[in-house]
Amino acid sequence: MASHNDLGQAGEEAAMAYLESKGYVVLDRNWRKQHLELDIVARKDGLLVVVEVKTRSVGSYFEPYEAVTRQKIRHLVRATDAYLRYRRLDLPVRFDIISLVGSPDHFEIEHLEDAFTPSLNLGY
Repeated sequence: MASHNDLGQAGEEAAMAYLESKGYVVLDRNWRKQHLELDIVARKDGLLVVVEVKTRSVGSYFEPYEAVTRQKIRHLVRATDAYLRYRRLDLPVRFDIISLVGSPDHFEIEHLEDAFTPSLNLGY
């Protein structure tokens, strides 16, 4: 496996541990249906929380959360809709981003709660 994949996997593990330490109940990790994917799906305070995890090594030129583009948001909204239908859930949804910078032995974690709100003009 490529080192960036190892870093990403370690970042997701750290993000899950972080969420669980904050009282989130992780329902799914790397949930996939066809070409759709959600990194982490959790539940807290009556909300379904969809978490996009972005990991970078120290010295990156960009903050990890900057990789969540308009196109990525459209993809996450579609995937969340599919998830809700598949699991037959009727819950309010919040979209978070967890940015991790560092290495598998130490990450700086930034949790952006309610990072974006899907708008009706996303084109889907």
